[in-house]
Amino acid sequence: MSNAMTLSTLSIGDSIERYIQRVNAVPMLSPQEEHDLATRHQEHGDVEAARQLVMSHLRVVVSIARGYSGYGLPQADLIQEGNIGLMKAVKRFEATRGVRLYSFAVHWIKAEIHEYILRNWRLVRIATTKAQRKLFFNLRSMKTSFAALTHTQAKEIADDLGVKPEEVLEMEMRMTGQDVSLVSDDADEDGYAPIDWLADSHNEPTAAIARANVDRIHSTGIVEALDGLDERSRRIIEARWLTEEGESLTLHDLAAEFQVSAERIRQIETKALQKMKQALLPATI
Repeated sequence: MSNAMTLSTLSIGDSIERYIQRVNAVPMLSPQEEHDLATRHQEHGDVEAARQLVMSHLRVVVSIARGYSGYGLPQADLIQEGNIGLMKAVKRFEATRGVRLYSFAVHWIKAEIHEYILRNWRLVRIATTKAQRKLFFNLRSMKTSFAALTHTQAKEIADDLGVKPEEVLEMEMRMTGQDVSLVSDDADEDGYAPIDWLADSHNEPTAAIARANVDRIHSTGIVEALDGLDERSRRIIEARWLTEEGESLTLHDLAAEFQVSAERIRQIETKALQKMKQALLPATI
C-alpha cells in the first residue's frame, strides 16, 4: 500500500466518483495480513496498522452506503457516517475471534448509517420503535413495483415485519408523498395554500411544552438514551434490538464476543433497557 495514500487525502468532499475510484484502488488484505495488522493494533496500539485496516475496507463502506441511496440524503454523508462505523469496528476488532474484519464491521457501518438517516430524514418521528425502524429500512426493498401496495401486499409485508397492515400503508404513503408548501407563491395574488385554512388554537404554554417533550422523545430520545449507556451496554442493545431483520445477535453470540456468560449478557441487557426507559420518560416540568 502506498505510503502517500492516507485518510486525509481520500476526502469525499470534492468528487464522490473520484473518491470511489481511489478507495477501490486500495488493495484488499489477505487473511494473514489482516490478522497481523489487527494483532499489532490490539497488542501495541499501532496506529499505522489501524489505518491500513480502515483503508483496505473503505470500499466496503461505499458498497453498503449505496444501498441507502433511496432516502434522498447525500451519498457523501452516508459514506462519511459509514466510515465512522468502520473506524469503531477496527478499534474493537480482535484477530483471535476467528472472523474477518468485513463480517465484524458490517454491523458498525450499518448502525452509524441508520442513526444518521433517523436523525436527518423527514420520517424520523415515526421510526421510533424497533418494528417501525425495521419497516422504515425494509419497505422499499420489499415492494415488487413502483405501484401503490394493495391491501394483500401490505398484509404480507406486515406479517413478515411484525407490524400492522395499516402501519405499512401509512409508511408507504409518507415515503412516497411529496412535501407540500404551507405558503402560497408570492407571485400568485389569488392563490391559496394550506396555511390559509390553519388556525393556531392550541398554542398556550402548557400545550407547547407537552408537544416539545413528545417531539424530543420521538426525534432524539432514542439517540440520547443510547448515548447514556457505556460502550458494552450500547453494543449489546444495538446488536440485539437495533439491527435489520435477521441480523440481530443472540445472547450466546454476544457472550462469546465479550467472553462472559450468556446470563451476564442478559443481565446487562435488562439493566440497559431499564436505563433507556427512564431516559425516555418525559422530563418533569
